[in-house]
Amino acid sequence: MPFAPFNLSGKVALVTGGNGGIGLGMAEALAMAGADVVVWGMKADKNAVALERLRSHGTRVAVERVDVADEQAVEEGVAAAVRAFGRLDFVAANAGMGLASPGFDAMTTDTWRRVLVVNLDGVFWTLRAAARHMKERAERGDAGGSLLATSSTSAIHGAPRNQAYAAAKGAVLPLIRGIAVEYARWGVRANAVLPGWITTDMTARLHGEERFEEKVIGRVPMRRWGEPDDFGGIAVYLASDASRFHTGDSFVIDGGYTIY
Repeated sequence: MPFAPFNLSGKVALVTGGNGGIGLGMAEALAMAGADVVVWGMKADKNAVALERLRSHGTRVAVERVDVADEQAVEEGVAAAVRAFGRLDFVAANAGMGLASPGFDAMTTDTWRRVLVVNLDGVFWTLRAAARHMKERAERGDAGGSLLATSSTSAIHGAPRNQAYAAAKGAVLPLIRGIAVEYARWGVRANAVLPGWITTDMTARLHGEERFEEKVIGRVPMRRWGEPDDFGGIAVYLASDASRFHTGDSFVIDGGYTIY
């Protein structure tokens, strides 16, 4: 038999926020590698485009409207995915939002809570439901599974006027490490990815802004914005058997921005 550790045939993946940006980059790579894919997204037009794009790769695909800021919706969404596809082998808690403030001293409690409920509570609820499913499956003799949380390089460097976002993304890292230690006995792995400056809807307003391009993107050693497709490889790796002994890690994917 040929060595094919990245073949995801027979595996089922769930990607939250998978109808665009980094999430869609992950979801498409997973489908191309042979996985059946469930995507959650909130916008109907983006969901429709993602569904058509993902179906072109020939695997089973479902795109659902699930609000990760709603605990019950997350629980029901995971249960529905398991009923429809029979299992979940890889779950990427990727959905997130940014909501900058005029300044830290002007940040409202509403802004703080809106950002944290999506970027932290949503990750917690998604991974908790997925971990419960994987644990139950392991106890029936089918051990294994992989969990991924999308953090941000904002977790490790200063994020002026965006402290709520940075706080949520920072909190994801010890959450992942704790899951990795606790669930290793059931063969479940947990890791985080920290994107840098990536071309997404969230960063669209900064594209072409001369001062930003010069001061920030000019500091990236690879001298370009990251693209959603740059996250396909890490998703496939972490969903595959190639990473079966890799857990509790944080992958910085930023073109070298953080170390420069």
